Amino acid sequence: MATMEAPPRVQSRVHEGPFKNQTFVDFTKEENVRKMRSALEKVRGQLGHEYDLIIGGKRIKTAEKIRSINPAKPSEVVGVHQKAGKEHVEPAVEAALKAFATWSRISYEERASLLFRAADLLRERKLEYMAWLVYEVSKNWPEADGDISETIDFCEFYGREALRLAKAEPPIQLPGERDTLTYIPLGVGAVIPPWNFAGAIMAGMTVASIVCGNTVILKPSSDSPTIAAKFVELLEECGMPEGVVNFCPGGGASFGDALVAHPKVRYVAFTGSREVGLHINQSAAKQQPGQLWIKRTVLEMGGKDAIIVDADGDIDAAVEGVAQAAFGFQGQKCSACSRAIIDERIYDKFLEKLKARVERITVGDPVTNPGMGAVINDGSMKDILRYIEIGKKEGRLITGGARDTNAGEGYFIQPTVIADVAPKSTLEQEEIFGPVLAVIKSRNFDHALEIANDTEFGLTGAVYSSSREKLDRAVREFHVGNLYLNRKCTGAMVGAHPFGGFNMSGTDSKAGGPDYLYLFTQGKSVGEKIE
Repeated sequence: MATMEAPPRVQSRVHEGPFKNQTFVDFTKEENVRKMRSALEKVRGQLGHEYDLIIGGKRIKTAEKIRSINPAKPSEVVGVHQKAGKEHVEPAVEAALKAFATWSRISYEERASLLFRAADLLRERKLEYMAWLVYEVSKNWPEADGDISETIDFCEFYGREALRLAKAEPPIQLPGERDTLTYIPLGVGAVIPPWNFAGAIMAGMTVASIVCGNTVILKPSSDSPTIAAKFVELLEECGMPEGVVNFCPGGGASFGDALVAHPKVRYVAFTGSREVGLHINQSAAKQQPGQLWIKRTVLEMGGKDAIIVDADGDIDAAVEGVAQAAFGFQGQKCSACSRAIIDERIYDKFLEKLKARVERITVGDPVTNPGMGAVINDGSMKDILRYIEIGKKEGRLITGGARDTNAGEGYFIQPTVIADVAPKSTLEQEEIFGPVLAVIKSRNFDHALEIANDTEFGLTGAVYSSSREKLDRAVREFHVGNLYLNRKCTGAMVGAHPFGGFNMSGTDSKAGGPDYLYLFTQGKSVGEKIE
């Protein structure tokens, strides 16, 4: 047991007014364009720096390194990071346990203040953090804006949710008793975020953990450790005590597996692929020697998301929604539209309009803000191209279908549309995680719903229809965690669209919603007899 010390004091920042989502940057204004270019130049001057592991506040170097590269320019190193191994798991857990003894006893109000100050600093440096995403994961300016805006939203929203949780009361007060209900922290958590929302999901799982009084071992993706390092630096600047967040980039099969299995790790928060999520779930379910609890898992996994376009829908709006949802950030979103299910009565007209729209998408270095940047790495590019070749055999290539060598040296792929794809085919069933859209013909709305639901996933979906009856049916029968009507299936907003899916898409975590912080706490009911 860690030595009990007096809880550190965190200076409060008063929050005022209700929660509001962060405003996006208007890049039609030349002033904002100039500021973004300036931020890109500033960050370019910091590329290639080396970052240490941070365990209990101590900076540690390792012999083996992780090199984060720019997907649009693979010769350009974004950051050099230490690589945590199995030997770092025990020190990281012990540091987190020691910090938990004091951090867990700080009030919700003080912990929330840390999040509010982080949000303030992120607003001040928003373009700079966006620039890091442009270089490290090849997001264009609007996609980077959405990511960092959501990071700010998570800090603000979870801070407010923590204050609400602090005021929890039991539904009934029995006569002659003083009854209370409190939500207490779980303990040490493993936070394992993905590279695709390298700011928002990484920060969201981290701040949700710590605002509830938990301490964290943060293992960012090896494709995006630099933005995580920058966020940990920001938390330290805001006054976060040593050991509350321990920064440990490392391999999944070595450091990650040992971390998940450690008997003193109380929970695992993970966002990533179905395969890795199931592996974590299986490992966490096994009681280790000395483990006193059922280890909790918060898992957000993949999707094979569909947009249904009915014959009575607005075709032009549907074409725009499908194109944005399929090819925003190169299709590298678990919420991306990878299937368009189109009524046979409008199928040919829709394809004609979609082809023209997709062929207007520009591909290139995201520093110049094209429609699409590069996919995350060489392995991902090869896998996506393999799926495209399968798709050419299973369906009819409408546009794209190859690596985009005109865009530069990076991992660029043309936005690809493959039509006449059959239900149950490889392209229709498997998550590709790239700029590849399968278009499937439906006989009617019943058939469209049947196709949409016929996968192992259930994350997002959308329906374009002018029929209230059909939209209401979709609400009842389209089995996804996030359903959108007459709009695209990407772009969930914190507070408005709590995010998380069904089936093999995860544990329906509902990030950015009123239930999320309960996942990082346990309820304690106290009944005291009074005179």
